[in-house]
Amino acid sequence: MTTYHIGQKLCGRVTGIQPYGAFVLLDDYTQGLIHISECKSGIVHDLKHELRIGKPVVVTVLDIEQYNKKISLSLRQEDMHASQVLPKNVNLRKHFWTNNHLNYGFSAIEKHREAWVKEALTRIGQ
Repeated sequence: MTTYHIGQKLCGRVTGIQPYGAFVLLDDYTQGLIHISECKSGIVHDLKHELRIGKPVVVTVLDIEQYNKKISLSLRQEDMHASQVLPKNVNLRKHFWTNNHLNYGFSAIEKHREAWVKEALTRIGQ
């Protein structure tokens, strides 16, 4: 399986069109989604007027969800760069990252469980 990264430009093929976006096959095992808002600059009322199944497209990787590896794609980024409105290195989308390096979750809570149980039992008088 190929590893992708944010900002990478890829060639793909449209495999499905839904009211909310278009699915693009990037390689034999990987598929991404172009949300309707990322299809072109301006309003898109019907994706079937913009894209068709089997059409080759050049897309930009906007985001890769960490846990389920869903890939968000854009045709609009390429469109904006081609019009020279903004420099190529400007990222037009905010990315929100998880804090995996922090020690949150059940294992961190478990360390304190025994002390919390003792404290709770003393409060209720047992």
